Amino acid sequence: MDLGLKDQVVLITGGSKGIGLACALAFAAEGARVAIASRNAAHLDAAAAQLRAAGHSVFTCAADLCDAAEGERLAAAVQAALGPIDVLVNSAGAAQRSPVAELTAAHWAAAMQAKFFTTIHAVQAVLPGMAARGRGAVVNIVGTGGKMASPIHLPGGSANAALMLASAGLANAYGRQGVRVNAVNPGLVATTRMQEGLAAQARASGETIEVVLQRQQAALPQGRICTPEEVASVVLFLASKQASYVSGAVLTVDGALTPMVV
Repeated sequence: MDLGLKDQVVLITGGSKGIGLACALAFAAEGARVAIASRNAAHLDAAAAQLRAAGHSVFTCAADLCDAAEGERLAAAVQAALGPIDVLVNSAGAAQRSPVAELTAAHWAAAMQAKFFTTIHAVQAVLPGMAARGRGAVVNIVGTGGKMASPIHLPGGSANAALMLASAGLANAYGRQGVRVNAVNPGLVATTRMQEGLAAQARASGETIEVVLQRQQAALPQGRICTPEEVASVVLFLASKQASYVSGAVLTVDGALTPMVV
């Protein structure tokens, strides 16, 4: 199947590891011109080395997307290096997971900064250009915590819920200008963020991380944890011409763990 991604300029925030890096590798394999962003320059260097070892070129830019001005600077740098941005994938930012007994007001504010605003600042930086050109695709990688409340992920889940609404609303607002916006809600995925969540759950329950992991894996309908590459495949489809009439969707990728009709 031709996804129509060859020579498309794709910016991936949070592209230095986990799902973001898997997306970068997948888009590059389709012939896209890939840019990745992260706050951590060392992580960017490691990711770039992995992409180049796989035979792909990549543009990197360090940016802290908690700052709206950094989003504008990032978009300008990518466009100067590669050209107008055709696809934006937001995988940056993750709220700290904490048992509810540990929460303070600062946790709630930090979650919005870490997850909601890192995405919104990137989106705001690229949407006007996409709208002016009459084309573009945005895929926001959010998380199932925005639909299913978890006592160790309430601030982050609230930020996720806000992102889902923003994604659907922006899709509606920009549809006539040729811009599609979708969201992907991964469930449990084998990344470092999963390990942080397991640690928080272990603190809340008084169990070991190993016990928590075994219990969560046993509850998965497919009996295994999702890989970053499996999420990346969904992101590629949503960004591609094959999904030309898919916009405003919030697609859960959790292997049927939450059997909800939405």
